[in-house]
Amino acid sequence: MKDEHIIEAAGRTRIVIRDGKVVSVGKPMIHFCPLAKRFSVPVDPITPEQVQKNIEGRIASFGMCTPERIVECSDDFVLFGASELLMQGLRSGSIDAVVLACDGAGTVVAPTPELVQGIGGKMSGLVKTTPITAVIERIEAAGGIVIDPSHASMDPFRGVQEANKAGYSHLAVTTASAAEAADLRSRFPELLIVGVHTTGLSLSDSEILTDTCDLIYPCASRYLRDLAKDKVLLQGGAAVPVFALTQAGKELVLEKMRCSDTPLYVKNQALPVVGAKEPEPLC
Repeated sequence: MKDEHIIEAAGRTRIVIRDGKVVSVGKPMIHFCPLAKRFSVPVDPITPEQVQKNIEGRIASFGMCTPERIVECSDDFVLFGASELLMQGLRSGSIDAVVLACDGAGTVVAPTPELVQGIGGKMSGLVKTTPITAVIERIEAAGGIVIDPSHASMDPFRGVQEANKAGYSHLAVTTASAAEAADLRSRFPELLIVGVHTTGLSLSDSEILTDTCDLIYPCASRYLRDLAKDKVLLQGGAAVPVFALTQAGKELVLEKMRCSDTPLYVKNQALPVVGAKEPEPLC
């Protein structure tokens, strides 16, 4: 099987990585993101050349899409990031496992905070991946379950089923697909669903996500930011925020706030709050 990994990063730019090398970088959908500007290898402005440098930096620093992939980490990179919130949920016991995708492994059931953060903390939207034996072995040694070691397929439905078989009952799952989110909600009503990598979503998909997700990251989506006006219960961050759309999502953000030693400012205000500098352009 040819070693190939396709991810979307920094303005939903599509990147192809083969044998540890960036071989293709597509056209970004946006030209500025305040979060990308703060990456360890900054992407500002968002251009194919800057995105490639960032991805090469990730490959060098934690082995993304290679056998050297680091899969455990306990550091917060951003206060209200998806992996940071889910890491907190595992620590506090509100969830007992997370179903997410990892380059070189596909869908993974991660039951520890360190595994969730190691896989997701610096990972962008994974479109396709192929199995890397060393990565799969490292995940399993850390207590994770790789649902398809032979093909590294991405199948969150099977991930939830395998997690249930293993005895996990309070699950969270990340998804970038509206249809997937809706199907997950209908099959597993108690799931905590986190919508990620949403730049460029259609209006109909945005409506589905806001109807089904507990937490959603609007990224550079104009539709999600508009739809959130009637549904968001709590917002974390402003420039690239997270919206809590259900009580379960709200409680996870509040738990992160309670356990953080970062200074916080809390105010009763109509939501969403717009940051001083948003992604450009919203799309």
